[in-house]
Amino acid sequence: MGKMSENGIRDARTLGVPKMLLLGFQHMFAMFGATILVPVLTGLPVAATLLFAGLGTLLFHFLTKGKVPAFLGSWFAFIGGYASVCALFEDTSGLNWIPYAGAGVFCAGLLYVVLAALFRAFGAQRVMRFFPPIVTGPVIICIGLNLANSAVNNCSSNWWIALLAIAIVVVSNIWGKGMLRIIPILLGVVGSYLVAALCGQVDFTSVREAAWIGFPVRGEDTVFSLFGNVDGGRLVSAIAIMMPIALATMVEHIGDMCAISSTVGVNYVADPGLHRTLLGDGLATSMAAAFGAPANTTYGENTGVLALTKVYDPRVIRIAAVLAILFAFCPKFEALIGAMPSATIGGVSLILYGMISAVGVRNVVENQVDFTKNRNVIIAALILGLTLGINFSSGLGCDTANGVNGAVSFTIGAVTVNLSGLAVGALAGILLNAILPGNDYVFGANKQGDTSVNFKV
Repeated sequence: MGKMSENGIRDARTLGVPKMLLLGFQHMFAMFGATILVPVLTGLPVAATLLFAGLGTLLFHFLTKGKVPAFLGSWFAFIGGYASVCALFEDTSGLNWIPYAGAGVFCAGLLYVVLAALFRAFGAQRVMRFFPPIVTGPVIICIGLNLANSAVNNCSSNWWIALLAIAIVVVSNIWGKGMLRIIPILLGVVGSYLVAALCGQVDFTSVREAAWIGFPVRGEDTVFSLFGNVDGGRLVSAIAIMMPIALATMVEHIGDMCAISSTVGVNYVADPGLHRTLLGDGLATSMAAAFGAPANTTYGENTGVLALTKVYDPRVIRIAAVLAILFAFCPKFEALIGAMPSATIGGVSLILYGMISAVGVRNVVENQVDFTKNRNVIIAALILGLTLGINFSSGLGCDTANGVNGAVSFTIGAVTVNLSGLAVGALAGILLNAILPGNDYVFGANKQGDTSVNFKV
């Protein structure tokens, strides 16, 4: 399939245009199921998601000097945040929650820029001492547990369809070979969707009525729509909900870079450097959020395709990005995704949300966090207790039937701010880790632990 260079990267110039396009389609196919699932679960626009997955990938490649073969798709970790922001608008009519959530994710993306600057100035080891696994692990566990209720609610609409989706994902992930093992989410969605359609449980009216070509961005979903017409309290609350999630996702990004480096055999952590990859990921996330699309992240599915094909040329990834952009301009396709039955969504998300929590456990275990130390027990206990306690406290406004989570509310001047349980728990964990003696975490000392955070199935 092409001549190999000295560092093991296959020379794409010998592949020819047809094979390059085929490989580009394969990378788009790999990211597809997971990327479109995020807007389906959250209510964000599918078309804008695909558009900014493609544009975000191209921006990332530009900022990393075109060296890293990574695709940026939509991020599962922020799903709980989107649900919490949406719940802020349950008692209002006419207000669109999407631009407020976008503003929160925009600020979360800017945290990447700050971390990239710190990495550049002080080095990874000194910065990562403030974000050790004893903090990030419990935070990730809570992200998944906070979402489990919504997954079961969706499954309850038709448990047979949901169980079919679960079965396909499990079988593909455990016993699948080649590409089948890389795209279990896509297979679970397509398989259960087809069965539901054959059983007459899908309404395709919106698909028939949708146009073939249209513009993927809606003005009312953009952050710019807030100018001159913003609810300050809800905006501050949305930012407070979204920004702490970046604590976990920044660590995932670093793990992804280590995993891609290991797959390709090139040290991308050193060149172009984590400061560049973090900058690319963060700015791509902020750009997407500003236009109503989900946060972006480097995709493990596409790393799997790299391992499968042994073709590591970043130009193939950029072809996949262009293809995603082209799909974004088809409203009929977006309508097809929107017609997906809730049971399909529930089945796939039940696995997904549980696996997010499992990743948190893995992060703690593979980094060999010592729970015989009282400091570690106290940090983990308060993160878990505060996050879950506030989230599910009826005294703080929790209403599980309507998907409303509890929050700590306080007023600053004329602005009422709501802090989610995750925000309070994450802040408490960071402060305790910084104050309590005995922080012995050293980033880079445990390669397996450094790559243990990955939110994808």
